[in-house]
Amino acid sequence: MNEDTPLVPASKTQSGWLADASNDYLRRAVATSKEEGHSGISPHEIWRILYKWRLLILASIAVCAIIGVVTTMMTTKMYRSQSQIEVALNEQRVVNEDRGSDSYQTYRDPQYLATQYGLLRSRALAERVARSLNLAGNPAVVPQNAPRNVREKIAAAVVAGGVSITPVPGSRLITIQYESKSPQLAAQIPNAYAEGFIASNLERKYDATAFARQFLERRISTVKAALEKSERALVAYAAEHHIVTVDSDVGGSDRGSREQSLDSANLLSLSQALTEAQNQRIQLEQSYKQASGAEAQIQTQRDAALVGLRQQLNVLQAQYQEKLSLFKPDYPEMVSLKGQIDAVRSQLTAQEKQVSGAVTGQMSAAYRAALGREQQLSAKVDQLKTQMIDLRNRGIQYTILQREVDTNRTMYEGLLQRFKEVSVAGGVGSNLVSIVDRAEVPGGPFRPSMSTNLSFALVIGVLIGVALAFGIEFIDDTIKNPDDIKDRLGLTLLGVVPTVAKDGTVADALLDPKSPQSEAYFAIRTAIQFATAGGLPKSLLVTSTQASEGKSNSSFAIARSFARIGYTVLLIDGDMRKPTFKSDLEGEKGLSSLLASHDTVAAHVVGTSIENLFMMPSGPIPPNAAELLAGDRFRSVLREAEASFDLIVVDSPPILGLADAPVLSSICDVTVFVVQAGRVRRPAILRALGRLRIAGAHMIGAVITKFDAAKAGYGYGYGYGYGYGYGEGGKENSARLISLETR
Repeated sequence: MNEDTPLVPASKTQSGWLADASNDYLRRAVATSKEEGHSGISPHEIWRILYKWRLLILASIAVCAIIGVVTTMMTTKMYRSQSQIEVALNEQRVVNEDRGSDSYQTYRDPQYLATQYGLLRSRALAERVARSLNLAGNPAVVPQNAPRNVREKIAAAVVAGGVSITPVPGSRLITIQYESKSPQLAAQIPNAYAEGFIASNLERKYDATAFARQFLERRISTVKAALEKSERALVAYAAEHHIVTVDSDVGGSDRGSREQSLDSANLLSLSQALTEAQNQRIQLEQSYKQASGAEAQIQTQRDAALVGLRQQLNVLQAQYQEKLSLFKPDYPEMVSLKGQIDAVRSQLTAQEKQVSGAVTGQMSAAYRAALGREQQLSAKVDQLKTQMIDLRNRGIQYTILQREVDTNRTMYEGLLQRFKEVSVAGGVGSNLVSIVDRAEVPGGPFRPSMSTNLSFALVIGVLIGVALAFGIEFIDDTIKNPDDIKDRLGLTLLGVVPTVAKDGTVADALLDPKSPQSEAYFAIRTAIQFATAGGLPKSLLVTSTQASEGKSNSSFAIARSFARIGYTVLLIDGDMRKPTFKSDLEGEKGLSSLLASHDTVAAHVVGTSIENLFMMPSGPIPPNAAELLAGDRFRSVLREAEASFDLIVVDSPPILGLADAPVLSSICDVTVFVVQAGRVRRPAILRALGRLRIAGAHMIGAVITKFDAAKAGYGYGYGYGYGYGYGEGGKENSARLISLETR
């Protein structure tokens, strides 16, 4: 027995095994689920799935392609043509009152284009197009067995159903498309749509302005009569009460501020004149009061005669002073000069008095004249005020009549202006819709398109095929390839055994050392040698989930492979329900007999045709195989055999549905798990592994058998295989694999 691989002690209870095995299983399951959840599907796996189901994908593509071709050939040919129109924006110019009558602001209706799109899609336009092309009388469009009005409605519905109105993004262009079985009709209808839309726009505008014109004409006639009547009443009242109005402000815009009565005009002018007279009188009064003072002095200084006398006086005084230094004052010449000075001074004084008196007189006369004029104007103003008060009393009714005239005149002028605008708006030149491109007869159908339909069919075929492939892969959760051993089961892969040819057997393949099967088991032998820290284990159990997975073949091949390199190997057929290895020798030799007796191991071991390989058959089929294996007898038998052989290989029954394999796995040093590629589903395998872990088995890895490399390990089989019972039928290796002889 390998000391590095301890057996479960006999004192350990079943509950302890269950707890340890359950914890180990949960750790492995969580690790596996995390790895699968995060790693995702690899590109290699995708390619493997696609390659395996390539025929299914190709068949799906072929079927879809055929359907696409047939559908294209059976579909009615449709023709399409289009016209294009431009819709200018509807701009309105409004007078900006803040900047004067010559300043305009432009307003655009943000819903104008959306309205035009709606009008193009309207039923009325479709009916107009149908009538213009007489589609109701076209048998290719409408059946002729219905009344005219019914056929027109059907034709309009056909037109509306086939037309497509599409605005060009970022522009004011609108594309009108139509699809039809007739290429001529496909070109006629878009052109008729464009022409009918323009005509309907003009008609709507004309109809709208015609109503407005009629309404304005009636209003203008009424307002004109009212204006004439109010003007006559105003003139009659003014003549009766002697009210005469004059224009006071020709440049003004308000008629009330331009027309006023004659008395008020006189009062206004006299009031202005009185104000001016008062100002003049005040100025002259101030001048008069200052005439004897500074003003008179200023005038004397400016008088030419006084200036001459002063100069003469200054000359004489200068001569007198000059000669006074030579002569005495009583000198005759000095007396003469003194007389001249006195005479000139007298003349100067008299002249100054004369000039001052003249200035004062002028000031007084001007002042008195200004005062008189002021008094006259004041009296006249007072008289006019009295007259104005009386005029005001008489002018109340005049003002009322005047306002009525002004109101009627304003209404009349506004209606005339609006009538002119409406007349201009109703003209043909204001159309905002124009044709950019006219539709032409298409040269060929646009639908069905063989290339488009075939491409679409191919894409659908690929998608369906790939979906079916991955769907089958998703449903098929069997172990199909070597990567699944680690990714899905969490086990170490010991080796992969390929499937044999259809006309061959495993026994024949093992006879050839160069066969793929022999090479595979050589690799498995090497993996088992290094599976434990202590090297080759003493006892090895080979089991599987279900029957016919290649478990017995693997047991024999592993034992044979070790025997060929010099190890003495004992192969025990532990399946006492459906034995695989049978002997032609007489007697009751075998495992069942040994467990039911106290014989030695050597008494029940037989030799084989292979050197170093010995065999212990299963013996007679007992009624209680699980009870025989569960006792201490098999444990003592295994210890006795380990003393005589280098390796004991135990071929056990399958796990699911039986208790034999878990019991044997708890006694043997290591367990090798055999999985047939593509046969057993993952849940069944996990349950089998769970049972082994609960029993305390030391699993060193798994072997994949019957692996088809060409199919990348895919296979079928979704059953769990619980129908394993007693007997010899149904065992794939019921024939003798090796020759047995007495040792």
